[in-house]
Amino acid sequence: MVCRMFRLETEVDKARRDLLRTRLRDTNTAASPVLRALRGTPDERDAPLHVWAVNDGDDDLAGGLVGHTWATWLHVTYLWVDERLRGRGLGARLLAQAEHIATSRGCRAARLETWDFQAPRFYEKQGYEVVSVIPDYPPGITEYALTKRLG
Repeated sequence: MVCRMFRLETEVDKARRDLLRTRLRDTNTAASPVLRALRGTPDERDAPLHVWAVNDGDDDLAGGLVGHTWATWLHVTYLWVDERLRGRGLGARLLAQAEHIATSRGCRAARLETWDFQAPRFYEKQGYEVVSVIPDYPPGITEYALTKRLG
């Protein structure tokens, strides 16, 4: 039996990060028929999805949604509406537009994460269901993961 010694390094190394990501992707693809079937298809890579609400008068950002689509899923990364405009339906319009675009890309479901002081109830009103709750992430805050079937 060969016993090897290894050293652990902690610096940020983008080249090793990319190599690790490639090796993990190859391992996952080999282990999963679903991921293997994605190889070489348009769904193999994330496709950015952005929706912006811009004031007509001054081009100021009133709100926006940043996410991506992958493997028939929409992932909402950020959704923000200017505090002065909240409660007027702008967030729902941004989300609905993103869902529409995602559906046109073949997405069948959406997912997102939000904290307890942000908008879990807003997302539930839009048809999202809580699928996990992580208390104390970060300490004193609860994170929710929500999903929704599209179409």
